[in-house]
Formats: sequence, C-alpha cells, structure tokens
Amino acid sequence: FDQDAIDRVKGQILSIIASDATDPGTIANNAFNRAAWGPDHPYGTDSNGTPETIAAITREDVLASWQATLVKDRMFVGVVGDITPEELGPMLDTLLGDLPVATVPLPDAATYQLPSGVEVIDFATPQSIALFGHQGFTQDDPDYFAAFILNEAVGGGNFASRLMGEVREKRGLTYGIGTSLLPLDYGQLIIGQVASANDKMAETVQVVQDVWADIAANGLTETELADTKTYLTGAYPLRFDGNARIAGQLMGMQMNGFPIDYVKTRNSKIEAVTMDDIRRVAKRLFRPEDLHFTIVGKPTGLAPEQ
Repeated sequence: FDQDAIDRVKGQILSIIASDATDPGTIANNAFNRAAWGPDHPYGTDSNGTPETIAAITREDVLASWQATLVKDRMFVGVVGDITPEELGPMLDTLLGDLPVATVPLPDAATYQLPSGVEVIDFATPQSIALFGHQGFTQDDPDYFAAFILNEAVGGGNFASRLMGEVREKRGLTYGIGTSLLPLDYGQLIIGQVASANDKMAETVQVVQDVWADIAANGLTETELADTKTYLTGAYPLRFDGNARIAGQLMGMQMNGFPIDYVKTRNSKIEAVTMDDIRRVAKRLFRPEDLHFTIVGKPTGLAPEQ
C-alpha cells in the first residue's frame, strides 16, 4: 500500500466516476438503486463513491478497510484438483489461519422503497435506457425454482423469451431486453433493462406493462414451460467445464447456503415445478401494480414526473 499506488488508484476511480456521470445506463442503475433502497444503505449507493469521499481516503483508511474485510470467519473456499482433504487442510491453515476474525458488523436488511410508476431523468441522448422491476424472492423461498423458470421464460434475454418476442421480434422496439432475479443477501429484486429510441420508449413501457399483467394473470403456456425446463437443465452442466469454474460453483453454493448435494438435485427441482406452481407463483412474482420504470433520456410521451 505505497502512497503513490494509492494515489494512482484514486485517480483511476475518479476517472471512472467522471465517465459514469455521462453514461445513461449507469445513471439509470444508480438512480434505480438509490430510490429502491435509500441513500443510507450500501445497495443504494455507488460502490465507486463520490469525488469527495475518494479524495478524503487516506492510507490509514485503506489499511483499516483491508484488515476489517479480509477476515477468516467470512471466508468461503472452493477447491478442485488432484488433492486430498488431508493435504489441503494444512495449506489452508498456512494461507488463511492467521487472518483476524470479523469485528465490523455487516449491513442491516435493506428496506424496499420504490413506488410504482415511471420516473424520467432528462438526459440528452438519441435513445432512452430504462430499468424496470420491483421486489423479488429470496433464494430460500419454497417457490424460488418456479420463479427462476418464470424469469427465464419471460425475460431471460434469449430470443425465445416472452419479452424479446413482444418487444423486439413483433414490434422492433429494441435490439434486446432482459430480466433477472436478484436474490441479494439484504434485499431482493426482479429487474429488467431495455434501450429504445426516444420516440419508441413510451410504447416499449406499455408492452412491458402488458406482458407483466398477462403473466400475472395467466402464467406460461405449456410449451414455454417445457422449453424453459429443457434449456435450464441442459445448460447447467456447462457451468462445470473446467476446474476454475467448478471451484467457483462450489464457493457460490456455500455462499448461498446450498447443501453439498445441490449439484445432483438442482435439475430435479426444476423438473418438479408444475403448471399449477407456475400459475400460482406468477401472481406472487409478477406484480404489475408495483412495477417501476427509471428511464434516462428524452422519451416522447412520458413526462419527467409521471
């Protein structure tokens, strides 16, 4: 942590902050998160900080943060290779055994605060960027696998998704649209993103709202459910095509609290989801009355304070 290195990295971060201030996607993302979680929670703040907070950071702050963050009791380890547990244990003790235990508390749960409706942030750009969504599911929710299938079928980002078909294929309103489930530790979202020309964004918003309402009322078709199951179960083995990726999966399983047999049971949990589950969970996950849009640009037909 030489001072010249710290100064160099601070300069790099200040450059990123200045660039982000002119990027519509980053502006939309920061505005959505700030409104969703509030400016006092880490989820509602830009992880790059502000020019003022970056300028105020000292070498002592960096050392204190390093010592508070790299702690033994918050460490997860995934190991893949030609090694036995007996050989691995002493190596981990040597590498990590002297780390301190945590003394800084983790954040409290985030309180979701977004109202429904459309927020427009005026920005001079030929096409608008929209983030949209509302609260989602925790990963330990009994209905999570049904929600996982629903999200993939509705907005997984591939050309077979409902939103891609309605917004791009049928109407040509965008090059791409997708949604994601974000089951974060302290707050959960279902969130999507789309870019469209300023004169087409209002129609895009309407189509998304209509799809949201239709899914909530009717769920998926039999074909959508079957095709999504086939895709999700067939693509899963591709996550394990190398030692580094397998180790990452093992670490992620631990961080999510999954049991050690999750790799063997995950696909069967997807296959077990029925059409009745989909219809029931669709009403829980897709809530058109809560849907919020944060739009950055100059969309025609959408007022800045709608």
